[in-house]
Amino acid sequence: MSKEKIKKVENAEKEFAFGKENYTLMIAGLVVIFIGFVLMYGTEDIFDFRKVTLAPIVVLLGFVIEIFAIIRRPKD
Repeated sequence: MSKEKIKKVENAEKEFAFGKENYTLMIAGLVVIFIGFVLMYGTEDIFDFRKVTLAPIVVLLGFVIEIFAIIRRPKD
């Protein structure tokens, strides 16, 4: 193999699929999902606004953040 091909192979091994921003967005999405499940927790009133409406919206927002973090291209 030529030296150029070896350098390309070495550089390709060092590159990651996601950048630092992607990982921070993924962590933020996981935190939002966790907060949504914490809002669902409880035994007092099963038909409370917090459990029936707010918590599922927060969980879906967390999944949207996760999808955005996966799709976003890292800056070079």
